Amino acid sequence: MSVRNILLVEDDERDVEMTLMAFRNHNLVNLVHVVRDGEEALDYLFRRGAYEQRPPGEPCVVLLDIKLPKVSGLDVLAQVRESPDFKFLPIVLLTSSREHTDLVHAYKLGANAFVVKPVKFQEFLAAAQKIGAFWALLNEPLQS
Repeated sequence: MSVRNILLVEDDERDVEMTLMAFRNHNLVNLVHVVRDGEEALDYLFRRGAYEQRPPGEPCVVLLDIKLPKVSGLDVLAQVRESPDFKFLPIVLLTSSREHTDLVHAYKLGANAFVVKPVKFQEFLAAAQKIGAFWALLNEPLQS
């Protein structure tokens, strides 16, 4: 079985670094591709613009923030779920939002999980390690 990539959609540099640190500390060998806004996430997934020639294959999971520049995470989720190509792509909202309406909206749009980012550094690292281990190592993906 080949190692599949993780797509991290996050505009906060500190959260990107902490997530990558958590994955390294847990010895996840998956390549993590980071994009900084919702538009870039859509370009990556739909192979547009700078990502038109990206290698074949989809990420094993998309870790998606809600509050993103250009296109919100919920709008990214909605557009991705409209495509039959991404019907089974695992998408985890990894967000600082504690808004119940965001939670409900995310699940209605087809999110696989909704994780609120812990504020404390060690708790954030532990949460990111668990998310990465589950989706990259334990989850058995269904291919469309």
